[in-house]
Amino acid sequence: MNKLEAYGHIAALAIRGDLVFPTSVNAALRVQLALDDPDCPIDEAIRLVLAEPQLAARTVALSNSAMFNRTSTEVVNVRSAIMRIGYHNLFALAAAMVVRQFGSKIVDPELRAKAEQLWQHTVHVACLARIIAREVTGTNPDTALFASIVHEVGNFYILSRADEFPGLLEDDPDNWQPASEEIITREVLNKLNIPEAVSNAIQNLRDGFLQIPPETLLDTLLLANQLSPVDSPMQAPPRDLPPHAESVVDLFIDEEMLERILAESERDAAAMNAALLV
Repeated sequence: MNKLEAYGHIAALAIRGDLVFPTSVNAALRVQLALDDPDCPIDEAIRLVLAEPQLAARTVALSNSAMFNRTSTEVVNVRSAIMRIGYHNLFALAAAMVVRQFGSKIVDPELRAKAEQLWQHTVHVACLARIIAREVTGTNPDTALFASIVHEVGNFYILSRADEFPGLLEDDPDNWQPASEEIITREVLNKLNIPEAVSNAIQNLRDGFLQIPPETLLDTLLLANQLSPVDSPMQAPPRDLPPHAESVVDLFIDEEMLERILAESERDAAAMNAALLV
């Protein structure tokens, strides 16, 4: 089966709703669905998190990371951890587990390397988007973090099926792959019940243009992808902007702010990686 046939087959299955998720993904999705209710009682949230030992450990670890522990006061239990990071970030953490688990069963070394690079790209974009939302676009930082964590979920899903379809590693000289990826991404986002505003921003990333001044979630994701030090291995980089010193980015991010954003995001990326490896 060549690359065209492989992508076409996966896309056709996705359109029919035939999406194969690992068992661990389904468990994290149940937690995510409950946490999507803003009225979910704290005791219920604690129960759900404790029912997933990996999520419990990572919740405590993330709450003690540099991203959220601004006072250097360590918490040692799930209740305190949830109170510190909040439901929105707990929701994002559950989403990160979903995304990460898609690559957990990949056997082929080349595919595993792609999945790891895609994860590092995701982490850097997420940390950048959270800061850009706060400092530049004025969008909700929690929403930006969540959207960034799931913005490559379609490609993670493709990689998770790629052991079955070796042709996915072939070159794509005719550049038809993006159309298939868009279909698969759309259906995976639907299956994961990603909110419409977030889903729309993700699906518009490939062909989206940065507006001036940047104010939307899409603008936030475009900027974060542009500034990420790790590219996605699954597709061509987003439409190139000129170098920072000559680009429109300088209209709203000066050199000092850019250095500050990049430094903070690098620290947060290291913290997020450490927390999610627990």
